[in-house]
Amino acid sequence: MPNLISADGLHLDYPTTTVFDSVSLGVNEGDRIGIVGRNGDGKSSLLELLTQRREPDAGQVTVRRGTRLGVLDQRDDLHDEDTVIQAVVGDVPDHVWAADPKVRDVVNGLLGDFDRQALVGALSGGQRRRVALAKVLAQQADVIALDEPTNHLDLEAITWLAGHLKQRWTPGSGALLVVTHDRWFLDEVSETTWEVHDQIVEPFDGGYAAYIMQRVERDRQAAAHEERRQNLARKELAWLGRGAPARSSKPKFHVEAAKALIADEPPVRDSVSLQSLAISRLGKQVVDLLGVSVSYGDHEVLHDVQWLIAPGERTGILGVNGAGKSTLLSLINGTLKPTSGRVRRGATVKVATLTQQMTELTEFQDEPVQEMLAGLHASYTVGTGSKAQELTPAQFLEQMGFASGQLDIPVKDLSGGQQRRLQLLLVLLGQPNVLILDEPTNDLDTDMLTALEDLLDSWAGTLIVVSHDRYFLERVTDQQYSILDGRLRHLPNGVYEYLALRHQQQENAQVSRPAGLPKAESTSANDRAARKELAAIERKLKKLATKIDAQQVAMAEHDQSDYQGIAEQAATLKALQTENEQLEDQWLVLSENL
Repeated sequence: MPNLISADGLHLDYPTTTVFDSVSLGVNEGDRIGIVGRNGDGKSSLLELLTQRREPDAGQVTVRRGTRLGVLDQRDDLHDEDTVIQAVVGDVPDHVWAADPKVRDVVNGLLGDFDRQALVGALSGGQRRRVALAKVLAQQADVIALDEPTNHLDLEAITWLAGHLKQRWTPGSGALLVVTHDRWFLDEVSETTWEVHDQIVEPFDGGYAAYIMQRVERDRQAAAHEERRQNLARKELAWLGRGAPARSSKPKFHVEAAKALIADEPPVRDSVSLQSLAISRLGKQVVDLLGVSVSYGDHEVLHDVQWLIAPGERTGILGVNGAGKSTLLSLINGTLKPTSGRVRRGATVKVATLTQQMTELTEFQDEPVQEMLAGLHASYTVGTGSKAQELTPAQFLEQMGFASGQLDIPVKDLSGGQQRRLQLLLVLLGQPNVLILDEPTNDLDTDMLTALEDLLDSWAGTLIVVSHDRYFLERVTDQQYSILDGRLRHLPNGVYEYLALRHQQQENAQVSRPAGLPKAESTSANDRAARKELAAIERKLKKLATKIDAQQVAMAEHDQSDYQGIAEQAATLKALQTENEQLEDQWLVLSENL
């Protein structure tokens, strides 16, 4: 495949560390590359180097002449005074950008519920992120580089984004570079994985699942190599001790298919033991929501919710922003009383919530991590039964990926992922038996997410999770519920069922008609008719644009002293412009309905 970007001998230093040392790689047409690695190892820096937004200290990056780059950084370059639609398409008229199916798909997919005339300066951080992503995707780019594109997206938007990127280019054309901690998304869109670690970039074939299998095999081979080296050393020592070489057979290691690597692995959780232990800690009653409804003024958020939460239950909650997920969590942890109905909780229930705000760390901001840990006298138990192990706070952080050198850093100077781990430590040291996780994957890299999942596998209690990270949600929970139209609904088929229900809900909303209008006999037939009319209007608009241009030329060339003739020409131009405006209005109404 033709090369689009090549990097040769890249070297990059930060004041206290070397990020890359003599890295050479290339991006070809047709590449779909996911980039993984620990926080701070250089994933974002690699994107900046390859898109020529940062200069290396040594080496060079070459982009093929004429190659168009679309880049999503973690910081946006939007202008506060622009409207949402201006930020995405510039000053292009509505009928022009909306006639492009790719741009229309991006706007509807990411900004469907936005006021497109709202000013960018009035948007929240999450909304700005979606606008910045839409701006990149609306471009006609040959290479798209995305740094954490799924941040602030819900499950539906992430699913849409994956589908868009898979269909954006024909096979063998275009190129995608994406840094993300969302492992489901990585598996969907990437065909190659680059792991950034130890100043190098190591390539693997396939998406996240294939990368993990290959990494396990790589580590197994490294362990086998080390075992062979130690065997040779022992043989050498024995030869030196006995004065003669001993006969021994060299161990052989047979590499089989990837399935063999996990054939002897037990299930990720011992559900029976965990539930038994949870019952012993909680009793049989946890939190019961009995006919609960919650309203804010005249707006009912939750309606007649019935949910008996069991000891050891592991449940994921799905719903769009504003559906009532936070309200439901507040009912469970006792910070909100229902408008009607009853919340009944067990006598031994102790609820803890891992929030997005990280308020648990407020009082420790100026303290080094080491001093903070010195004031924590509790310990945390990892594992169950005979595998149970008591960990000190320092040992807990070490298991969660904290290096000893990071213990002297003040809490306020830690990265978002490091602060997230400290927050989790403080929450778990409180010994809760009901744990609520509200978007826990924010700021964590894939290795840290794996460590968190491993920790939760041995946690004996009731777990309630709200997360847009589909992989994490399906990995740590055993069942999922959704909030749709204010009602809590069990999803036997998990996320797939939720997405299907949301799709149906949106279709129903689109075909609903105000009272007094006849009900459509066939939605699909109406859609086809509307699209046909839309295409006809687009053809008329194109012809009108040609006529208007010709009329303006005719006016300019007409005898300027012929006032009556000029007036007639102006009237003709005005009629054409009026017709154009009416057609544009019809086009906008039809396109909004579709």
